[in-house]
Amino acid sequence: MKIAVIGGAGYIGSHVVCELLDFGHEVFVYDNLSSGLRQNLFKEASFMHGDILDIPKLNEFFEEFKPEGIVHLAALKAAGESMLLPEKYSTHNITGSLNILNAASKHGVKHIVFSSSAAVYGSPKYLPMDEKHPTEPENYYGYTKLAIEQYLEWYKKLKNINYASLRYFNAAGYDTKGRVSGLEQNPANLIPIVMEAAIGKRAFVSVFGNDYETPDGTGVRDYIHVSDLARAHRMAFDKLQKDGESFIVNLGVNSGSSVLEVIEATQRISGKKVNYQITDRRAGDTATVLANPAYAKDFLNWQAECSDLNTLLSTTWQAYLKNFVPYTPCSK
Repeated sequence: MKIAVIGGAGYIGSHVVCELLDFGHEVFVYDNLSSGLRQNLFKEASFMHGDILDIPKLNEFFEEFKPEGIVHLAALKAAGESMLLPEKYSTHNITGSLNILNAASKHGVKHIVFSSSAAVYGSPKYLPMDEKHPTEPENYYGYTKLAIEQYLEWYKKLKNINYASLRYFNAAGYDTKGRVSGLEQNPANLIPIVMEAAIGKRAFVSVFGNDYETPDGTGVRDYIHVSDLARAHRMAFDKLQKDGESFIVNLGVNSGSSVLEVIEATQRISGKKVNYQITDRRAGDTATVLANPAYAKDFLNWQAECSDLNTLLSTTWQAYLKNFVPYTPCSK
């Protein structure tokens, strides 16, 4: 299948490209490299530098490569920033996605796999969270993802474009074969921040609250290995082609790790001290977030295979070692 990966030079996108190539798909990458890296491009995949807000360039991409399917991963994703700069998120996430949908409609694309988020749910009303959980996003980023899902449903009805919306929980880890090593730029998620502290790029990790109702008082999150995510994208295309039925699925493992567990495991794996400071809770943070991935298993025949904490952290540490030389004091 000829598949366009929009945002394919980014952290998740590059892993999706790798997975699709492994299974014989013809892959085309469209990326503005604002957060993606040339380092993450594969020579087996064609590449065009372009922005989803540039409608003529986007149409040029579709005209040149004529994809049969699209993976849409191009989005701004900092939840806190989205509350301060909603205009920026409206333009890039919503307008950009509509540009992609319009180009897909114009060029006869019938399958779209969309990178959505557990942020569409908001605070858990129950755990683990399944696809029937109320969608009440608590930040504007989450709202943009929900809005795009709604647009996808309309384009399915009006333009016969089938879609799969994959609601990620917390993506982490790197390709277990080391084929992707370009690091996220300005990370906002816990694991890369902890890695930066271990490698010496930052002085300490801020732990936002240690008085939650969890075993060690720190927040617990459901982490999923990016290679497991990538596999789900490939399987989603298989399902769309076979059944022609649009669907929404959670991608998680229904097992969580706390902030302190991540820090302690990183110290063990890296052999480096990770300094941290306990600070006040952040507004909007909850004690525990866990996915219910049962529907993905039943409907998509997907389940996580490498999302244990050791694999998540060890593959990430190896990627950081490729990009940084840890500081070692001179001996006297």
